[in-house]
Amino acid sequence: MAKVTRPRGNNTHKVRRPFGDPVEAPKPHHRFIPIPGQFAKPADLVLKLESVLSKPVMDKIKQNNQLAFHLVGDTGGVNGTDIQDALANQMEKQIQQSGDADKPAFFYHVGDVVYYNGISEHYEEQFYDPYKYYPTYIFAIPGNHDCDTKVNTGDQPDTEPSLLGFMTNFCDPTPSYGPYSPYRKTMNQPWPYWVLDTPYAVFVGLFSNVDGSLDADGDKTQFDWFVQQLKNAPKSKCLIVTMHHPPFSLDSVHGGYPAILDDIDKASQKAGRNPDIVFSGHVHNYQRFTRKIKGKSYPFIVTGAGGYADKPGSMHRMQLDQNNDQIATPFQTTRADLVLNYYNQTNPGYLKMVVDKQFIHGAYYVINFDGSKPPTSPDDEFKFDWKNNKPIPLV
Repeated sequence: MAKVTRPRGNNTHKVRRPFGDPVEAPKPHHRFIPIPGQFAKPADLVLKLESVLSKPVMDKIKQNNQLAFHLVGDTGGVNGTDIQDALANQMEKQIQQSGDADKPAFFYHVGDVVYYNGISEHYEEQFYDPYKYYPTYIFAIPGNHDCDTKVNTGDQPDTEPSLLGFMTNFCDPTPSYGPYSPYRKTMNQPWPYWVLDTPYAVFVGLFSNVDGSLDADGDKTQFDWFVQQLKNAPKSKCLIVTMHHPPFSLDSVHGGYPAILDDIDKASQKAGRNPDIVFSGHVHNYQRFTRKIKGKSYPFIVTGAGGYADKPGSMHRMQLDQNNDQIATPFQTTRADLVLNYYNQTNPGYLKMVVDKQFIHGAYYVINFDGSKPPTSPDDEFKFDWKNNKPIPLV
């Protein structure tokens, strides 16, 4: 697999993207930390939802002919958990107040569970305690802060290898309560990149490492696995692909990650199937794009305002045009195939998704930084016919 060509760098600065460009330039040097060899990789990286949820819950999902779930990333409350707690409280209330048909069955986390470097001892304060009242299971893929090993300003030197905290708490072959929570057991996901197989959707969770790459230069282990999962996914189910680093973003700090975008496109071409919808985090705001490929539409959604951004200044702001004006949506990016449909750069929030045999329906709910009563209606709402890859207007 040919990797994105990396330009020669002069070690002076990052090139600023032109206005409207949703993908940053390839980095001249990128950081990649291999999964430590102390962890044994299972032969089967597929986890069936029915092996986790109870039979009565699974029966209700099938009887109602749809699956509801929560999804958000970047929750780690290293600077305080007030926002994380408030979002968790809203998700809990939503489960309590939902009918059987649209009651979220789980929370899917798109990375950066614990800041800054995923150290095990931080799981109690940044994960188990904020979600102690959340009444169902939490799945996850790792973000860069769940696997990095560098020392950040104000951070203590790492005392354990990369990914140990994530592997211990999400990839435990024999789930237990462990040392950090008397309420929630560890999860038995098979690996940092893995598949969640459900009655109406297949989630292919990728591990985009520290700098937004599936594999180290010269390797293609995860890429080849990804291709196979795209081929294996039944066409009767919505194909959902998740990763931490966004392929596209119009924020002014990061931008989309060219290596992960390149891997998605090449894997899709090789497998002969595109993901029906792509979710990511990393950027601390919400953005919803639609990409056109051969006349069909595919949503790409960034949802990384799950709690780490604990004040307005911690949210990632969108690019401004040459007159310092805000982007007005819908916005045609510099890529002819990509339109930004909606964004929120001012409020923390989370997604509630509902998927069935033909449609996927999303609603983005926000809270206010000042603690005032949050809106009851969603800030953004959308519906896609994933079977035919086209948007459905909401009446």
